[in-house]
Amino acid sequence: MENLRGASAPISRIRVSAKVKTFVLDTNVLLHDPQSIFKFEDNNLAIPVEVLEELDGIKGEQSTERGRNARRVHRILQELLPDARAMHEGVELDNGGTLSIIINPYLAEPNRRSPAMDRLRAILPDLTKKDNRIIAAALFVQERYPPPTILVTKDVNVQLKARAVGLESEDYLNDKVPENDEELSYRELAVDIYDLQRFCSEGLFELGTAAAKPLFQNEYVLLRSNEGKTMPARYYGDGVVRRLKLPDYVKAPGGIPIRARNLEQQFFMDALLDDSIHLLTCYGKAGTGKTLLSTVCALHQTHEDHSRYDGVSISRPVIALGKDIGFLPGSLEEKMKPWLQPYHDALEVLIPSKPQKEPQFAAKKVSKKKHKQREEHVTSAGHGHGHHTPHSHGPAMKPYERLLKSGLVEIEALAFIRGRSIARRFFILDEAQQLTPHEVKTVITRISEGSKIVLIGDPAQIDNPYVDARSNGLVFCHNRMKGQAIAAHVKLTKGERSKLAELAADLL
Repeated sequence: MENLRGASAPISRIRVSAKVKTFVLDTNVLLHDPQSIFKFEDNNLAIPVEVLEELDGIKGEQSTERGRNARRVHRILQELLPDARAMHEGVELDNGGTLSIIINPYLAEPNRRSPAMDRLRAILPDLTKKDNRIIAAALFVQERYPPPTILVTKDVNVQLKARAVGLESEDYLNDKVPENDEELSYRELAVDIYDLQRFCSEGLFELGTAAAKPLFQNEYVLLRSNEGKTMPARYYGDGVVRRLKLPDYVKAPGGIPIRARNLEQQFFMDALLDDSIHLLTCYGKAGTGKTLLSTVCALHQTHEDHSRYDGVSISRPVIALGKDIGFLPGSLEEKMKPWLQPYHDALEVLIPSKPQKEPQFAAKKVSKKKHKQREEHVTSAGHGHGHHTPHSHGPAMKPYERLLKSGLVEIEALAFIRGRSIARRFFILDEAQQLTPHEVKTVITRISEGSKIVLIGDPAQIDNPYVDARSNGLVFCHNRMKGQAIAAHVKLTKGERSKLAELAADLL
């Protein structure tokens, strides 16, 4: 290797082997997972100095996950690279690999030429852009050191530009779920008609070893006989399936009864109402009933007769669709209200306002004098207690708004959840596909004993540029937690909102 000094010192600890690769990390990989430094096994890891500059500009973001992750990366690098010699020569990591900081001498000395840099300047001439400079650093590593060099970035455009200049590039795959065929909403198991009848009468059935082998604990299945008879069930492990435990209906306090409309919703309600399941993930396109069912089952279990939980907590990530409208004024509840409007809509459906009778339909007419006396009595009795009267100013409080005022239903802002301990609450995290795996982990680790968390979302609808259908927190959580005794998963595919909504979700 050529001995370069000063800013262009060599990466002397890079290991040369037919099996070893050199991975050059982009800034977005470190922001996505600060621990990624330790997840490349015994390969060489190189970080361009331009990445440190980008991290320096992001570390000042106090209230964002990006800012926290940038500061974590700085602390990790400070421990691994304590002095100038370690920075220039690189260090060996505990996993057998190496870590080095790349300073590209061709950018420090523009007159120096090489075929790779000439090709880069011809294709990407603007080297003031950080992305192009990071690609140039990776090209320098590829040109100088024998092991295969791969640029790792979560930016698809950077991947394409790197390949255009002859550099291999790929996404960070450590926290991506396996790329399998499209997941079915549930499995069907063939059973004998007599076994199905016995299952209906006894409520449980032991499967054969072959039938039970591919199933995960708490997986929902449909038992089907050759005669076409079916029965839904849940696999409890040890080869046993049991009948679903569903009430005739569920309802919010003072609300209307709600029943499942299809088989998948029966699965979802069974998991929502089972207090042995503390973590539930649910995939579903728009209109499948994720929000409505999770809300009504949560409120149903806070009723006096079913008081498993002290209340319901609702949250969702604040990520806008389309152009952002800027900061929102008011209190936390007022700021979060536009983001949580779907839950206000659901509560309006579950606990509708009672229509007031018109005077001509009143059962009994009241004289003006008695009516005036009744108004005075109500005004006196309600004075100082915030009751709305005919003389009160402002709109009347809707029935579901009393749940919010009493604290039975709370609005949680994810930005302030770190350090919380959420006990005896039914926690609903909507749009969980917009979160990174680390953010989902942060939320779930806040859940105390006696609480339950439900993560719902549609992996096909992602607006967060830092995650995709295979690396978002919702699918990552499901993939890692499936098969656990306290976790379950349900996929909803049939829309129930309207025929129009179903067609739009499928065809547009």
